[in-house]
Amino acid sequence: MPTIRVSEAARFLGVSDDTVRRWTENGSLTPVKDDAGRLAVDGLELARHAQKLAQLPEDPHRSGSSARNRFVGLVTGITADKVMAQVELQCGPFRVVSLMSSEAVRDLGLELGSVATAVVKATTVIIETPQGKSII
Repeated sequence: MPTIRVSEAARFLGVSDDTVRRWTENGSLTPVKDDAGRLAVDGLELARHAQKLAQLPEDPHRSGSSARNRFVGLVTGITADKVMAQVELQCGPFRVVSLMSSEAVRDLGLELGSVATAVVKATTVIIETPQGKSII
């Protein structure tokens, strides 16, 4: 059973250490001690808690699609030249960057502060661990 220290759990969830401690005090998370005797939480329990908290806003333009990775957010940056553009979205705690044609930016009516959905469909996803192991 992997254990995650309170400070690491807080960093992963984008909350303060105090918030994680409150969750252990009110029973939202079960407190455990790590090998050094510090307050920690079970990694699987933390992952499940993170999934409950990770409720992104409903996609207002949801259509039939095989793509399951959809991130609703706000446009925070557009860098465009005559042909290509880089569009940045802030989707909850995630920054998503897309490269597209400048024509697509105009056709979609994208502007700073507008709501947009990043749809990610990839054939390769690389998972890495803190120990430096990776699997393709």
